[in-house]
Amino acid sequence: MTTRSSHQTSVVAPAATLFFGGTIRTVDAADSVAEAILVIGNRIAAVGSQAHCRAEAARLSTAAVAEIDLQGRTMVPGFTDPHAHPLMYGQLLSWVDCGPEAAPDIPTMLSLLAAAAAQLPAGTPVRGYGYEHRNLAEQRHPTRHELDTVSTDREVYVMNASGHGGVVNSFTLAQAGVTDATPNPDGGTFFRDAQGSLTGELSDAACDILTGADGVKLGHHGPNFHLADSKDQHRSQLLHAQRNFLANGVTTIGDCQVTRREFSAYLDLVERGELVTRINAYFLSSLLEEVLELGLVDKFGDSLLSFAGIKLYADGTLGGWTAYFPEGYRDDPCRTGSLYHEPAEYRSLVARAHSAGLQTATHAQSPTAIQLVIDAVKEAVAASPRADHRHRIEHCGLPTPAQIVEMAELGILPVNQPQHYYNWGPGVLDAIGSPGERFNPLGEFVAASVPVTMSSDAPVAEPRPLEAIQTSVTRKTRSGVQLGGDGLKIDAVAALRAHTINGARAMGREQELGSLEAGKLADFVLLAADPLRAPEGEISSISVLATWVNGVQAYSAQ
Repeated sequence: MTTRSSHQTSVVAPAATLFFGGTIRTVDAADSVAEAILVIGNRIAAVGSQAHCRAEAARLSTAAVAEIDLQGRTMVPGFTDPHAHPLMYGQLLSWVDCGPEAAPDIPTMLSLLAAAAAQLPAGTPVRGYGYEHRNLAEQRHPTRHELDTVSTDREVYVMNASGHGGVVNSFTLAQAGVTDATPNPDGGTFFRDAQGSLTGELSDAACDILTGADGVKLGHHGPNFHLADSKDQHRSQLLHAQRNFLANGVTTIGDCQVTRREFSAYLDLVERGELVTRINAYFLSSLLEEVLELGLVDKFGDSLLSFAGIKLYADGTLGGWTAYFPEGYRDDPCRTGSLYHEPAEYRSLVARAHSAGLQTATHAQSPTAIQLVIDAVKEAVAASPRADHRHRIEHCGLPTPAQIVEMAELGILPVNQPQHYYNWGPGVLDAIGSPGERFNPLGEFVAASVPVTMSSDAPVAEPRPLEAIQTSVTRKTRSGVQLGGDGLKIDAVAALRAHTINGARAMGREQELGSLEAGKLADFVLLAADPLRAPEGEISSISVLATWVNGVQAYSAQ
């Protein structure tokens, strides 16, 4: 991989810069608060008192020291977001917003899609995103026949907020040769009504029909949201996404589903010198054979773009009712969700990745799916012992208390998304009943000494770390209701660590990122107020004033 131009930028960092005059939360092992921080080039040279940092500046740099007075505001490390989908997020920003605020009911959704269709060239797909059927007035998914009112001669697709599927019109199904008699693919579903007719809803592996004959195909390795656009469109989409991440203080991202589409787009930005946020690429398990054949069994790349590990799927999503509950969902016992792989096949994938020295990150929501991951890791570690493997469970929405203990014993890291609870907590409760109150049980992880890591899963949620921090502290949903007991909460200190140093550790980068310590890369954020002192219900409203990456200011609210 060529990344020779990844450090190019139109702004050159000063030789030395001293930051002082505010609250500097280092998020080091002692959660220290410093008076000042000295940056030389793209590294933190000193942290501590002003006197110490000035002395270090005189010792280490011959150039004049630039000074920035923080004016009483708060500096924290750059936020880490170890599970997100930047290109998908940027792409969806160009689609029709069908979220609950824009489209509270199906007629409004259809009207928005029809208006977009009228503005698009003939034959151009019409795509929307963000609906959650329980948030619609009708409490159901739209149907293909309703989407046919938008267009009958081109693709119409509305993606579920989970990203694990959605609804298409009849044209899309016909173009792909999908009929009432078409069997469901392994790990996916073409949904049908009581008479056996296609409704237009599809999930997970069935989404392969959306990428065209020559597009990315995943089979039963994951939901396919890898819809192709032109190289210039992908560049524009990534740049848009990058601006939004930086505006929210996110400096490091784990792209948790990389295929050739994403990798090509990142390389294009690298060659142009336009990649600013740090990207840690988790290649999808459908590429495991290629990864092993190429010998990519160690990290490669540089501090901006690097290979991190393998992403796998155990089950589906709670929002789309495809997470695997063999006992069925509360209101639809016949609907169980599904596993992406037979257990033996999944264990084999994990074992092959582990034995090669690779980190794995597996999407798993239900207790059954989470146990599949735990058992596979236990088996892989027993066969090929490695103390610090850092295998991850993505989302890890509903682990049992016993499973949390097992995760602590095995060193498995959960990567949670409190914003999912904030946006859809009541929907999880509706889907599976009272067990849904424990959705994202962060307090139980802390009690069991399991490191808590938080991410956005953008575009499933906006990349807003302060919103995630507030939700993990309050356990309140968007409607202001707390689901579950206080034991599921964590304090603001743990929450800040979850979105900084713990995220860096989950990506294997805690030696250079995640805290403000001498020798680390100079990534940090200036906030209008201190999230550890603000009233818990006001954390998410704190403004991000500026973001620095590599010692260069990459975003300013002004």
